[in-house]
Amino acid sequence: MTEPAGERTLRRWAESLAGIAQTGLAFTESQYERERFEEILHIAGDIKTHADHGHADGDQAEEHVHEWVRTVNPGRAGYVTPKVAVGAAVTNDKGELLLIQRADSGVWLYPTGYCDVGYSAVEVVVKEVLEETGIEVEPVRLIGILDTMRHGTSRMPLYSMLFFCRQVGGELNLHPLECSDGGWFTRDALPSPIFGADRWGPSVFAAIDGEVRDVFYDDLRSPVWRGGHS
Repeated sequence: MTEPAGERTLRRWAESLAGIAQTGLAFTESQYERERFEEILHIAGDIKTHADHGHADGDQAEEHVHEWVRTVNPGRAGYVTPKVAVGAAVTNDKGELLLIQRADSGVWLYPTGYCDVGYSAVEVVVKEVLEETGIEVEPVRLIGILDTMRHGTSRMPLYSMLFFCRQVGGELNLHPLECSDGGWFTRDALPSPIFGADRWGPSVFAAIDGEVRDVFYDDLRSPVWRGGHS
């Protein structure tokens, strides 16, 4: 018997439908097509409110629709794609891993941040780690790419590139708005609650041990637009 779709799956379906409709609105010049795309946005809004609240909420659904329409730009600039972020798996001379407790959720994770315009991905890594923790790092290599919406760390479409980094300087000085706690941890004494360590942990600690592995990424679902339930 097929299980009902979980909130992550519903949220992903909603954002996928909204992305198709937003892109359509950005490129179409037909009023008929605009009306159809706007109808899709209303359906997506209903799906997303069910994912967020477990029931229909007309006002909240309309807010989602207004936000989606507001961000539509004509032409190529309006093609909807996921946002991009970076994560930093930082180790020190003791082979420990730098982790922070996020102030917004209380969950422990490696330092992360959105990619800023005007910076390369590795430059954002260096900047984010320094701003959040006071630690100066050298990016070594890319070790993984994650669809964070699929894994439940984001409620919007977002790809995160995880880089393995080494500490080259600085001292732990946590940003008070970003972190409620933080420090260096061994693989046998990770803090709790920690998010996704079963997914990224093996590759991160292999890198700390000096092992070079292929870049990991999410499993391919079939069909790719449906996938399994979360």
